[in-house]
Amino acid sequence: MKLEDPPFSDYGQASVTPSPVRRMMAQFASDFRDGVDINLGVGYVNENTIPRQLIVEAAQAVLAGPERYDKPLNYGASKGYQALLDAIRRYILAGGQTASGITEEVLAGREIVIGVSGATSLLEAFACVLRRGIVVTADPMYYIYCNFLERLGWEILPVPEDGDGLRTDLLAEKLAALGPRAGDVRFFYAVTVNNPTGTVMSAARRTELRRIAEDLSRTHGRKVPVIFDKAYEELIHDPSVAAPPSGMIGDEMHLVYEISTVSKILAPGLRIGYMVGPDGPLLREIVQRVSDIGFSAPPINQVIAAYMLDHHVAEQVRAVRAGYRAKALAVRGWLDRDLGPRIEHLTGGQAGFYYYLTLRDVETREDSPLMKFLSRTTGDKAIDGPAGSARPRVIYIPGQYCVHPRGDLVAVGRRQMRLSYGFEELPNIERAIGLIREGIDYAVAGKKR
Repeated sequence: MKLEDPPFSDYGQASVTPSPVRRMMAQFASDFRDGVDINLGVGYVNENTIPRQLIVEAAQAVLAGPERYDKPLNYGASKGYQALLDAIRRYILAGGQTASGITEEVLAGREIVIGVSGATSLLEAFACVLRRGIVVTADPMYYIYCNFLERLGWEILPVPEDGDGLRTDLLAEKLAALGPRAGDVRFFYAVTVNNPTGTVMSAARRTELRRIAEDLSRTHGRKVPVIFDKAYEELIHDPSVAAPPSGMIGDEMHLVYEISTVSKILAPGLRIGYMVGPDGPLLREIVQRVSDIGFSAPPINQVIAAYMLDHHVAEQVRAVRAGYRAKALAVRGWLDRDLGPRIEHLTGGQAGFYYYLTLRDVETREDSPLMKFLSRTTGDKAIDGPAGSARPRVIYIPGQYCVHPRGDLVAVGRRQMRLSYGFEELPNIERAIGLIREGIDYAVAGKKR
C-alpha cells in the first residue's frame, strides 16, 4: 500500500517547490566543473580573505586557556558565550562594525544576542516571534529572506531605492495607500549595503526611515521595529564613502535593531551573527527562539571569533577591504570595456562584492537567450558544444529574482543581473565578463533574425 505524505503546514506546502534561486543554483551546482565553469552568482566570500592560520592560532589559544574561555566544547548559552558578547561590545565601542558614534550611553539599555547560525537565524527569529503582517523593505530586495518571509505567510511591501537607499518619499505614499492596513505593518527591514544592488544607505535615509517608523508607532499605539541588516558594512571599501553612523543614535523610542556578522571579515563557516537591540519583550522573545533551536552558535566558534576580535580584527579588516577594493576596481574596468554601451544603469562596487547591472535591450531572466547562451542550453551545438564540452558556463543572479513580483520594478528587473566579484579570482571574472558580452551579442543577433 502506498502511503501518503504526512500533512504539511502552510510553510511546508510552500517549501515543497524550491525557491527559484535555490532551484537554479542546485541545477548548476549538480555538474559544476571547477576550473571550467565560472560562478558569479554565488554570494561566497573570497577564499583568500579567510585567515586560516589566525583561526588555527585562535583555536589553539582558546582550547589551551580555560580560565578565560570556559567550556568551549560544551553547550552554549541562549544569548551567547560571554567572552564573545564582551569582545563584540569592545569592538563596537572601538569603532568596529563601522559603528561610528556609538558610545556607552547609546548602548545603555541595549543587549547583544548571538544567533544560532549567522545573521539569517536572527532574521528568522523576528519572522517567528512577531504576528504576521506586512514587512517594508527596499526593491530590489534581499530575495532569500523575503522569499522565506512570504513562504511563512508574511506580506512584502517593496519600496524602490535610489542612490541613498530605500526611498522614504515613496514609502510615505505606499503607507498612505494602505489606508487602515498600515496598521498591519510589523517591521521595516533595510539591508544597509543592499544585497543585491550594493547601494550604501545614507545616514539621512536611515534617520528618515526611523522617523517614519516612529510616526507609525504613535499612530497605531504600538512599536514598529526597524531592523538594519549591516552584514556588508564592514566591507565599505571605497575611500570616498564615509561609514554612516549607527541607526541607534537618536533612537529614543528604542525601535532600532542592528544585525551584523563576522562572516564577511573572518569566515562564513564560523556562523557568527549578532544583534544589538533594546532590552524588552521582543528581544527576550528572540533570545527564547535562539534557545529553542540551539543555544546560540557552537561555543568553540564563538570563542574563536572572540579571540580574533580581541587580537587580529583591525589588520584583518584592512586586508579584506583592500582585497575587495582591488577586485571592485578591476571588475569595473572590464565592465566598462566589454559591456559599457550595453549597460543602462549600474550600482555597486563601493562596498561588499556585488555589481548590479541593468542592460539596455537584453533580458536576463531564467529562460532568456542570454541565460541559455551562458548555461550552454541553447540547443545549438555551435554554441553549446558537444556533450562533455569544455566550454565554460557562467552563472549570475537574474534580476527577476531580485525585484518583487508584485512591485514597481518587474519590467526593468527582466533586464537586470547581479554579478558577484567575491568568490572567483580575477582572471575568471574577466573571462566571464567577456562571455557575457558574447551572450549579449548572441541575444541581440537573435532579435534581428
